[in-house]
Amino acid sequence: MENVLSVGVNLDAFAQAISAIQALRSSVSRVFDCLKDGMRNKETLESQEKAFIAHFRDSLHSVNRNLNELERLSNLVGKPPENHPLHNSGLLSLDPVQDKTPLYSQLLQAYKWSKKLQYHAGLASGLLNQQSLKRSANQMGVSVSEVPAKRRPKAQPTTLDLPPQYVDDVISRIDQMFPEMSIHLSRPNGSSAVLLVTLGKVLKVIVVMRSLFIDRTIVKGYNENVYMEDGKLDIWSKSNYQVFQKVTDHATTALLHYQLPQMPDVVVRSFMTWLRSYIKLFQAPCQCCGKILQDGLPPTWRDFRTLEAFHDTCRQ
Repeated sequence: MENVLSVGVNLDAFAQAISAIQALRSSVSRVFDCLKDGMRNKETLESQEKAFIAHFRDSLHSVNRNLNELERLSNLVGKPPENHPLHNSGLLSLDPVQDKTPLYSQLLQAYKWSKKLQYHAGLASGLLNQQSLKRSANQMGVSVSEVPAKRRPKAQPTTLDLPPQYVDDVISRIDQMFPEMSIHLSRPNGSSAVLLVTLGKVLKVIVVMRSLFIDRTIVKGYNENVYMEDGKLDIWSKSNYQVFQKVTDHATTALLHYQLPQMPDVVVRSFMTWLRSYIKLFQAPCQCCGKILQDGLPPTWRDFRTLEAFHDTCRQ
């Protein structure tokens, strides 16, 4: 009974307290069973009442004995030292109105979430560092070191803080490269650019950029409204047509494929070249099955290197 550990808890008394709790629960159950059964199996009413009262009295005495024993053992258990994992914030758990101000439980949940986020971010960082050299300028089989110095493109800074005039010049040159494509640049929220790309009379693409780095794209039909009520471009709503929703998904995949942080202008130009291949979205047949329509949809996938058209199921 005197086996007390350094943590301040008497483990023997703790084990006996658990047994006392079980005995208390059993005695309380017997009280309710007595009330449930009532007066049964007696010849006369008087004998039924006497037996019921005696049985009920014994059950209550048993509950009282078990409760006293539990209180005695609880005093012997001891208390662990005050050790709050979040320092003084642990005192919030003493708030008697937890249902109205559950600050401590929310704080613990946020702490666990942040630790888990930090762990997964570390794993993702390690994986990205391993894959950082796979998507580079030598995808076509030619090493950058083999290109003559005069023909080698000048590496651009990887920072997101490029001058807006430089971004405007790059977009203007890309706009002049493709006659079928018109690009309108706007900056509704400061320095970040939003492009409205119109490809013939086929589709419209909203491209959200941070400097020369593309964040997201949304593809809509040529006749769909791309503006909100306040006149700004709607960068959140999806297209109402399944075919353009498919193209939006493929465009997001293209953003992950065309990655060259040292030369962001090359990435934008490559993405626009890939996007231009949709000029014959409803005319080009699938290079695999030779059909134009499959399940009511045209070939919505474009190969990243050859720009050939494929149905979403045929390319797999």
